[in-house]
Amino acid sequence: MNILHLDTNHPLLLEQLNALGFTNHEDYTSSKEIIESKINHYDGFIIRSRFKIDKQFLDAASNLKFIGRVGAGLENIDCDYAQQKGIKLIAAPEGNRNAVGEHSLAMLLSLFNKLNKADREVRNGKWNREDNRGLELDGKTVALIGYGNMGKAFAKKLRGFNVEVLCYDIKANVGDENAKQVSLHELQAKAHVLSLHTPETALTINMVNAEFINAFQNKFWLINTARGKSVVTKDLVSALQSGQILGAGLDVLEYEKSSFENVMSSAVETSQPLQYLISAENVLLTPHVAGWTVESKEKLAQTIVDKIKAEFC
Repeated sequence: MNILHLDTNHPLLLEQLNALGFTNHEDYTSSKEIIESKINHYDGFIIRSRFKIDKQFLDAASNLKFIGRVGAGLENIDCDYAQQKGIKLIAAPEGNRNAVGEHSLAMLLSLFNKLNKADREVRNGKWNREDNRGLELDGKTVALIGYGNMGKAFAKKLRGFNVEVLCYDIKANVGDENAKQVSLHELQAKAHVLSLHTPETALTINMVNAEFINAFQNKFWLINTARGKSVVTKDLVSALQSGQILGAGLDVLEYEKSSFENVMSSAVETSQPLQYLISAENVLLTPHVAGWTVESKEKLAQTIVDKIKAEFC
């Protein structure tokens, strides 16, 4: 089987697939049109988020048996059409779930303890103890929307903090010893912290809007390590300004390009909501790196290899 690699990944991916007898080709720079013109020569390809895999591309891939995405979600692929064509879709949420869980916890603890603000002030010669008095996680209710690989990993990290963990998911019976599954209404009634762990779908795009935010009975903290388009940025900013949202840890932004590799176009840079987030002391921003650790790079690649081996060897 011939495999085309469209994004760079951990070297073990090529090494192990070569050892299994697959023929591997790499093309990390050609345009989508050029890739499309030769994709019919391949039985499979492996991608991260370089470009969208649409119907036209899939029709050109006349011999395609599988698509491997070195990441958790498959939103850059027309999954329904691929499955209609009998193409196996392989993702690797197991590979970076631990990294996402740790990053979510790090963001939450940093926000509660004003670590970035305090660090910046001390570096600028300010020693302001009272204004940097933190909060304790102990006794709070942490709510998770989405309780798959990422949500479960975060809930596991919260064990030992003496918090109540609630989860809401469109699938029934996903709760476990680490999180109690509840209705969205109950979640919004009890949460002090909301953390998103959902894929990008028609149901989750613009999910966190003004109506959604105002349905929470408590003022709350927001963590988003999932997808940027789940949160309407202008509504988030309004809620931060009003105090309905006490602070936000955002690893992803509504403005990201589909490849996740860039966000800063000139139009985005001058957007008032983004400028507010950048300047706000109660907002923590990272560049879509929650699942982007040294360890997860290896684990993601290994997961893809293992799944291809199980399916085709």
